[in-house]
Amino acid sequence: MSRPPKPFLEEITEAADPSLAPPVPDNLPEGQAMLAVAALSQGKGSGLRKFAVWAFGALFGFAISVAAYDFVTGLLARNVVLGWIALVLVTLAVLAAMVLALKEWGAFLRLARLDGLRGRAIEARASANLVEARRVVAGLTGLYAARGDTAWGRSRLAEREAEVMDADALLALAERELLATLDAEARLVIEGAARQVATVTALVPLALADVAAAGYANLRMIRRIAEIYGGRSGSFGSLRLLRRVFGSLLAAGALALTDDMIGSVAGGGVLSKLSRRFGEGVVNGALTARVGVAAMELCRPMPFQALERPAVSSLVSRALTGLVSRG
Repeated sequence: MSRPPKPFLEEITEAADPSLAPPVPDNLPEGQAMLAVAALSQGKGSGLRKFAVWAFGALFGFAISVAAYDFVTGLLARNVVLGWIALVLVTLAVLAAMVLALKEWGAFLRLARLDGLRGRAIEARASANLVEARRVVAGLTGLYAARGDTAWGRSRLAEREAEVMDADALLALAERELLATLDAEARLVIEGAARQVATVTALVPLALADVAAAGYANLRMIRRIAEIYGGRSGSFGSLRLLRRVFGSLLAAGALALTDDMIGSVAGGGVLSKLSRRFGEGVVNGALTARVGVAAMELCRPMPFQALERPAVSSLVSRALTGLVSRG
């Protein structure tokens, strides 16, 4: 009679020690610089304050105009040559101000054009209106007609557009052919801005400098993203767009950086191994990436549908490569 086989036993040489597990950070960085920029961008005054600002601005402009008039007329009375020089300089200054005002107005119109296309695309997809979808595609093609980086996509779209008889499929085709390249450019801009904000926050010990650097980097990033999608904005247009982006994020609670975001950025307990200053840099970089994705959604002439919305964790991981060790 054969003996039964002995059971196989695996000897565990090392017992799991809970004390060796990475600690959960109790005092996580909050991204104070980005939160300060968001608060500044959303500063809302009362109606009385806005009226006072407008009144003082009008008074200041009127005083400058009267002073320039008195200066030129008085100089003409004393010396004709110097008076004419002053008159020419004042005229050039007025013309320059008018040109700047026209450029700002043109920037507002470009941004409004993107908003209009996006709204029409949403309506055409919701109502399955093929005629309206073709109009939206024609508007997109016209918007990027002079762009060399969309030439190949425009040619492919022109070849296949007539074959598509469904509004949703046509809009998806246009999105893939025209916006994929632009999305890739926007992602690179976001990664660069996130890296810049993270580095400055980690290296510069001054809180005011952090806020200034984060504000400048985010404003420049948003302006560049708008330019990529055909809505190149001026100075006031960029500030208005910055306000809209932060407003949408604050309304959605997307600027409250939580443990899941930190885990996706740095992985587990990495932040617990970093200095507080470097941790703030990582968080500010992550929040900058969130702002960039929100700017893409606002500046894009079509909502994300056929193409995936960029993942913030993926953007931050590439942006912070080399800054955070995962070992």
